[in-house]
Amino acid sequence: MQHIIDRFISYVTIDTESDSNSKTTPSTAKQWDLANKLVAELKSIGMQDVTIDDKSYIMATLPSNVDHEVPTIGFVSHFDTTPDFIGANVKPQIIANYDGKDIVLNAEQNIILSPSYFKDLLLYKGETLITTDGTTLLGADDKAGITEIVTAMEFLINNPEIKHGKIRVGFTPDEEIGRGAHHFDVEKFGADWAYTMDGSQVGELEYENFNAAGAKITFKGKSVHPGYAKGKMINSILIANDFINALPKDETPQETKGYEGFFHVNHLTGSIEEIVLELIIRDHSKHKFEKRKKLIEKITQKINKKFAKQFGEDIVVTEINDQYYNMKEKVVPVKYIVDIAEKAMKQVNIKPIIKPIRGGTDGCQLSYKGLPCPNIFAGGHNFHGKYEYVPVESMQKAVEVIVKIAELTTMPNFGLEQPKAKKGK
Repeated sequence: MQHIIDRFISYVTIDTESDSNSKTTPSTAKQWDLANKLVAELKSIGMQDVTIDDKSYIMATLPSNVDHEVPTIGFVSHFDTTPDFIGANVKPQIIANYDGKDIVLNAEQNIILSPSYFKDLLLYKGETLITTDGTTLLGADDKAGITEIVTAMEFLINNPEIKHGKIRVGFTPDEEIGRGAHHFDVEKFGADWAYTMDGSQVGELEYENFNAAGAKITFKGKSVHPGYAKGKMINSILIANDFINALPKDETPQETKGYEGFFHVNHLTGSIEEIVLELIIRDHSKHKFEKRKKLIEKITQKINKKFAKQFGEDIVVTEINDQYYNMKEKVVPVKYIVDIAEKAMKQVNIKPIIKPIRGGTDGCQLSYKGLPCPNIFAGGHNFHGKYEYVPVESMQKAVEVIVKIAELTTMPNFGLEQPKAKKGK
């Protein structure tokens, strides 16, 4: 277990925060620091065909050790961390034999990770937790996934008696800003299917996700002295407030669960003259997803009509861009790849938790690029914030699942009770 801890900490202490405002790939130069380290590490453990392209996409191969034809499978994770919270100067803390009580992350700032609020903590009583120091995120999303994939490949290399087919590994930049799969060369990767190791709690297995879009809405205003503003001032802050208030109050992230979609206002900047509002739109249903986008356009048109005479041009300018779609459409025709992962979990004494992702992964876009790619737990909790943590035992379990999936793909009908599909490449 110490090997996993050391590997994980060596990754999370490297700052790899991505930047949605950047036009380059990777979006930040510092992502190369971890990318180059991973290339060297993959070579050192004995992986073959290790490559990194000019956009920092990493691929590597573990050759098959069986003499019959089996599918080529892949495992994918991303090495960037979200720009929504501080990702530099990560100082992990190790809590051995967690006692189920409050964890003081930062005594000076009185930052406490408490099971009274984060009830999932109690699932890991007696286990070893890795937490933040209360001032940054941890980066388990998705450096836990990378840790698990590298560790599983190393285990298979060191234990050649475990049979497996050809395995491809892929690590990507910029997943947190929705671009992780944009330059992923599916043909070069050459897998029949893959799994992202990018979920949360032990047992999570997901092949449905939100349809997703991002909206950037600019509100124009006119600033004059407030003492002489009658009939002249147009306060874009108040107009943005009206826009937000026109959205359904009970359709926000904190009010929804399961298959329920939402609008999430996540950024607001500016002053009287101009406000820029950013929000995300999410829904599992394609029909409801389209309705949500139309509602944004309807609110925009209503406000523009109200101010048309006074302002003389559109006072609200809305840009909506689709980000990814529900992978279910692409995975259901090859549902056996989910069944294999489910069986693998059961064989290593994990209860599968099959549920929709309330978010997205590289696998969403990869599935639409021709690489069906369900999502498997990586073990972390409370991603994108100072309360993030990961149980080491969960990472170990993920390693066992990867190894078991590799074994199952060499068996007749992939070890499933009924034939699900013909073998691939």
